Amino acid sequence: MVLSSLSSVLWALLFVAAQVILSAGYNKCVARNFGHDSVVCECNSTYCDSIGSVSLPSLGQFSSYLSSIAGSRLEASQGEVRANSTGERLRLTIVPYQKYQKIRGFGGAMTDAAAINILSLSAGAQEQLLRQYFSSEGIGYSVVRVPMASCDFSTRLYTYADTPGDYDLHNFTLAPEDINMKIPLLQRAQALSPHPLSLLASAWSAPAWMKTNGALTGKGSLKGQPGGKEHKTWAQYYVRFLEEYAKYNLTFWALTTGNEPSAGMMTNYSFQALGFTPEEQRDWVSLDLGPALHASSYPHTHVLILDDNRILLPHWAKVVLSDIHAGRYIHGVAVHWYLDSIVPPDISLGTTHDLYPEYYLFGTEACAGWNPRNKGVMLGSWDRAEQYAHDIIEDLNHYVVGWTDWNLALDPNGGPNWVKNLVDSPVIVDATRDVFYKQPSFYSMAHFSKFLWEGSQRVGVSASGETHLEFSAFIRPDGSLVLIILNRSSSDILFEVWDPPVGYIPSTAPAHSLLTLAWKRQ
Repeated sequence: MVLSSLSSVLWALLFVAAQVILSAGYNKCVARNFGHDSVVCECNSTYCDSIGSVSLPSLGQFSSYLSSIAGSRLEASQGEVRANSTGERLRLTIVPYQKYQKIRGFGGAMTDAAAINILSLSAGAQEQLLRQYFSSEGIGYSVVRVPMASCDFSTRLYTYADTPGDYDLHNFTLAPEDINMKIPLLQRAQALSPHPLSLLASAWSAPAWMKTNGALTGKGSLKGQPGGKEHKTWAQYYVRFLEEYAKYNLTFWALTTGNEPSAGMMTNYSFQALGFTPEEQRDWVSLDLGPALHASSYPHTHVLILDDNRILLPHWAKVVLSDIHAGRYIHGVAVHWYLDSIVPPDISLGTTHDLYPEYYLFGTEACAGWNPRNKGVMLGSWDRAEQYAHDIIEDLNHYVVGWTDWNLALDPNGGPNWVKNLVDSPVIVDATRDVFYKQPSFYSMAHFSKFLWEGSQRVGVSASGETHLEFSAFIRPDGSLVLIILNRSSSDILFEVWDPPVGYIPSTAPAHSLLTLAWKRQ
């Protein structure tokens, strides 16, 4: 009798444990409300909610992961695929023979500010934070953007070659910010990641002595013309950066031709910038950067042009990519998300892809809280999570192959930032309490980064009628299917998914929610 009772208790405990694992990975969110429309999840040196490693159920079942304004955070459940239609008015039909782009990855930026904030935590909390982003139990970040020298999210202005007239870069040297902060954290992130990280380098400004305005900030471009000594030195600066980071066993998948070249064309621009017109960028790549990389130890490093807002497309791409001499060195077009709401994706991203399908589109920067009307950190903002998800889905549905958030972590003020250009981040660090908060936008990123592995290919989805739902579908390299659905409306929406070779999946997208559905197809 005692054995029987013990057996019953044991099975009950096992059932509860299984439900906990199914519903929230290892741990549940420790929710904190700061007076906005949803909650953050608080983590410390010994505890953090985690979805854990995700494996799909057998053929005939599906997995569902839900995050919502109501407080769900990657809440897991499973269901049965049905042989017959549920009769719901709204049906999303998978069209697997309509094939589009393949995913490269998702991630964020290791700025000086991000590194400062991560290192302000205790060793245990640092490890928790890095695991959340990069480990197999975390959300699967595979891309890290690395500023080359300082940007606005630094505490001082510097480059790696600040000695005037040093055209041979004899005095090129990495900064303490690289050696003591960014590089050790990148090495730790790589050690946690089950796959090689795709590192992406972007420079904000050339050294002041190379520039027309003699300053890192404001309106200024390189002296002289493409093919001249300043332009050649600036190209070699990129090669030297790659060489120095390689000494720490960090190799870069790609580099951009420079952060936001349009900013350096603006009078009195407030922080680091280097102006290029598309014609100047074309000729610099053709005459200087391309040949320098080709002759270096890093000829296979990808070159991404633009690294600026999509309002500049397709014009910028037409100028640069129509030139055969520049085009042979280029792999893709990098876009930022600012101003996306006023620039239709069809005429920018879509047209660029249609004109130049051999070059991929890649999202290299986005953050919430940048707009002066709504600036800085908002702890628990679901609205900002929806902004992320909306933009990612829109980008993915217009041929973008990856999407990179801005700072991996910021402080509660949205910094440090030397020019006080304070913004938001998916992770906010409160060093005074040795905790960090995972914002709703962290989970918004997770719905994509955790499930859309490198090589996943977007396929067609058609809706049976008008709907407020936004969605995108992918077949992963293992043949399983992932469907991501955003509901920005204030009503629950019932629907079914029809995947013809598999069956019908009944589902509900709660009001203000993000849903990832995944299932095996073979």
